[in-house]
Amino acid sequence: MVVFVAAATLALTTFLQLFYSHKAIREEASLRAESELNEARKEIMDIVDQTEAAVRNSIWISQLCLNKPDTLARIPIRVVLDNPVVTGSTIALLPGYNKRVPLFAPYAVRDSAAEQGFRMLSLATESYNYPAHEWFTAPQEDQNGYWSEPYFDEGGGELLMTTFSLPVKDADGQVAAILTADLSLDWLGSVVGDMRFYPHAISTIVSRAGNTLLSEGDALAAKEKYQTYASGVARTGWTLSIVVPERDLMASVHKVGLAMVGLSILGLVMLVIILQIVTRNILENQKNAEQKERMLSELRIGHDIQMSMVPQTTPAFPDRKNLDFAAAMFPAKEVGGDLYDYFIRDEKLFFCIGDVSGKGVPASLVMTVTCTLFRAISSHHGSPARIVTSMNNFLTRNNSNNMFVTFFLGVLDLASGHMSYCNAGHNPPILLSGDIRPLNALPNLPLGILSGNEFKEQEVTLHPDDAIFLFTDGVTEAENAAAEQFGDERMKQVLHQRRSATDHLKAMQAAVKAFVGKAPQSDDLTMLFIHYLG
Repeated sequence: MVVFVAAATLALTTFLQLFYSHKAIREEASLRAESELNEARKEIMDIVDQTEAAVRNSIWISQLCLNKPDTLARIPIRVVLDNPVVTGSTIALLPGYNKRVPLFAPYAVRDSAAEQGFRMLSLATESYNYPAHEWFTAPQEDQNGYWSEPYFDEGGGELLMTTFSLPVKDADGQVAAILTADLSLDWLGSVVGDMRFYPHAISTIVSRAGNTLLSEGDALAAKEKYQTYASGVARTGWTLSIVVPERDLMASVHKVGLAMVGLSILGLVMLVIILQIVTRNILENQKNAEQKERMLSELRIGHDIQMSMVPQTTPAFPDRKNLDFAAAMFPAKEVGGDLYDYFIRDEKLFFCIGDVSGKGVPASLVMTVTCTLFRAISSHHGSPARIVTSMNNFLTRNNSNNMFVTFFLGVLDLASGHMSYCNAGHNPPILLSGDIRPLNALPNLPLGILSGNEFKEQEVTLHPDDAIFLFTDGVTEAENAAAEQFGDERMKQVLHQRRSATDHLKAMQAAVKAFVGKAPQSDDLTMLFIHYLG
């Protein structure tokens, strides 16, 4: 029966860990895809804006020269030479607008081999028949400017391009000509390639007609699952997309899942062996009693070692006039997973509080490592986000038991009252500043879940007589015999009274104890009270 319950518990734990890992990775992939698509879209829109500006800035001179063909022919040349992003340009009169030249479409195309940097062609030929082209007809309908469907310009620029066209109106307000700027699509290759942030991802650009302009990446296998992220490019009608196969998204999770299954099986085997040993030991009462006493003694030693890891002096800094600080921790078992620490460096108070997932010896070991990391890293760095990020990366790399730590770290400048802080999935502290309210704290992920996670740093300014109360969920989730929780409101009521930092913690513990009554303590209880006196 015990083995069955243990197997079910391990299976459920493994499932939940994999489920939330899948969810976190999908959210991260979505954010990364959104960022990559935004960067690609900005790069494209920068070129698009430059191309449109080249045409719009030449409309007025085109209107003045409509009846001067020789002068009109120079306008495409200036559009090309003055705008490096433009490959070619033409100004094409509507057929019959000028009786002397029924068809008129001088075309300037960039040519680095030419002496002047361009070549002049004419699109007013029977073979090209410019009045039938989309770049000529569409802007007569959409007079705000039109981006053509990408095409290979045979007889013109002789390359894959798209054209921005804008109508030129005469003095009567009638469309007389179409002024264009051609944009080569060769540069899109680097944009598409930069969007591939997974090894087997496929990045594409599709036109408004559904034609694939460019695609980077190998084709997916038949029936392979994938995630698609897409974003439109304004005015052009193009769509950017990134296709990420599941094998890329979940590669790390699958490895961790296999390791977890192996550890679970190993744990069950070890459990069976332990049960056999315990069964035999039960028959040996004296030996069992000695073993129990020895285990209790080791746990008491572990408790003493654990408590020695955190500062015990209360009040913490009795000689300071600008600070009243106190901390207390009450493990639910001989050893627990709650933690806190603090010290002053360069007139800045560094403090932290945390709660390791689970209880008992495993949690206490992770607690010890976390406290050691806090001391080691914060003694050299002053940024809470940087300290928390370094701690998270270390705990993630060395997290063989898949445990995590909710954690809050703050740095209070005792001279100015400015406090910077970073939260990693912990309960927001309570700010006592005129009224009593939770400190604005972003949740972020707990430590030990996702390596490389970006933690956000926040800040607040404490005024003289402001205070902060930090706590673990052992306070608000303490339960009485009726399974009722102590809750946030009862906690705030205790904080309404004006007391010293030490008395605040004593009052809070007494209130929790009175509420719980004879019910056993269900979780570690840890508290810090920081009273800033200015």
